[in-house]
Amino acid sequence: MTVNKNANPPIAPRRGPLDFLRPSHSHTATSATLLLTLSALTSRVIGLMREQFIAYRFGAGPQTDAYNVAFFLPELINYLLVGGAASITFVTILDRYRADNDEMEGERALSIILNTMVLVLGTAILIAEIFTPHYIRIYFDPASPEGILCTHITRILLPGQLFFFCGGVLTSVLLVRKQFSFQALSPLIYNICIIAGGVLLADRIGVSSLGYGALAGAYLGPFLLNAYGAYRAGMRYQPLLDFKHPGLREWVRLSLPLMLGVTIITLDNQILGYFAKHGAGDITRLTYAKRLFTAPTAIIGQAAGAASMPFFASLFGRKQFATFAAAVNRSVTSLIAFSVLGSAVMIALARPSVDIIFRRGSFHAADSIATASYFGIFAISLAFWTAQSIYARAFYASGETFMPMLAGTIITITSIPIYWQLHEHFGVIGLAWASNIAILLQTGTLATLAHRHSLVPLFGPAGTPYAGPNWPEIARAGFAGLVSLAGTTLVLHFLPQPQTYRGDITAIALGGSVWAALAATTLHFTGSKILLQLRDRIF
Repeated sequence: MTVNKNANPPIAPRRGPLDFLRPSHSHTATSATLLLTLSALTSRVIGLMREQFIAYRFGAGPQTDAYNVAFFLPELINYLLVGGAASITFVTILDRYRADNDEMEGERALSIILNTMVLVLGTAILIAEIFTPHYIRIYFDPASPEGILCTHITRILLPGQLFFFCGGVLTSVLLVRKQFSFQALSPLIYNICIIAGGVLLADRIGVSSLGYGALAGAYLGPFLLNAYGAYRAGMRYQPLLDFKHPGLREWVRLSLPLMLGVTIITLDNQILGYFAKHGAGDITRLTYAKRLFTAPTAIIGQAAGAASMPFFASLFGRKQFATFAAAVNRSVTSLIAFSVLGSAVMIALARPSVDIIFRRGSFHAADSIATASYFGIFAISLAFWTAQSIYARAFYASGETFMPMLAGTIITITSIPIYWQLHEHFGVIGLAWASNIAILLQTGTLATLAHRHSLVPLFGPAGTPYAGPNWPEIARAGFAGLVSLAGTTLVLHFLPQPQTYRGDITAIALGGSVWAALAATTLHFTGSKILLQLRDRIF
């Protein structure tokens, strides 16, 4: 046999800098985090445009309170019946089938679970449609104009939970293949549809137009887009029912604790809404502040959490426990460090940021001032919201859902008196502080449980995978956050800007520059590696 020495070796396909955007691209943890961070950033920008439109068109009053409350029952049903985490539990199950080279049986299990839960969830939605007024009574008199409006919008939104659930199941097919592009696009489509519904229909049917937009967005984004992605990935739906299938039993075992328990992560908005219901527009102003706060929460925390879940599950499934613990602690360290820096700039620029985003049309200066105060308080807890998302996924990746459920339920029950007392003594602003206290308890408990059960250590021998989070690095970031917050606040105090569009832009540009300069300088002189890590991830 002769060898042709002149034969050209196979040429590997060229990879461009945007190759990670391809739908079929198999991601690393870093590229997945980058993609989902970009998606979260874009989605939140569109989400803020959505809130701007709602604030401009409808302001802050009884009808926007009704619109915001209308989401509570659909979200509660989704959480109680599917644990609010369909893709998370499915990733764990499908990853095991994939590890055993039995993907065909994994597809069969997925179809069986999907069909079973569509029957269960569909029945629950029909019942909820009938009894919606009884739930709305918690917030409004069902016979009042806002009660009637809230009931109407709730009934529009309820079927969307079927699309969210099915989309979550189909997303898991892509996640186990480390494909994140369709998941990244889903929230963009959802938010665009809400805006489109308002623009096209608001003049004819009022605030209900937003509900129809949300329903269309749930179908086109989370469901249809992920269904197409799963089909491209090779998944074929099977119309099967088998209540004895081991995959269905495993899913019930993992998801039942999430269904039975409640956490402050899910119920915080509903608790805030319950106590704030007595003042017209208070629910809306709190909701705007919380949604503005959740923008960096999603960008910093949820994107990293969603991206890390398949990799955590894979490491734990291969019994690489030391690598698993080290990976979780690296994520926790980075998220807390970036979060405390983010909190500093959010608190310092709360007033001009809220003002420039919301104050126009029917949303007045007094609404903006109140919303900014709530937003500044929420911003303090950014590190806790981002860290808890990683600890929770560490538990889910290990197949443990009962322990975090039980802890979350206990914390939620014990937190309700905190909301009540702080609201009683300090009014609506006390609710923002109560929310911070509740998430602090939630995060601290999850971290402690992970440490005590030798899942993810909080402290350990230096230089080992069990060393815990990098506390010195977190301390350096915390110090930089305090310095930058103090410096930015002082500059804006001595160089105040008028509450106008131009003044807000000037305040944000000036304050943001001071914050960035002080934070970077402090990190450099304290020996922090955060900036180097950020540079390496981007470039």
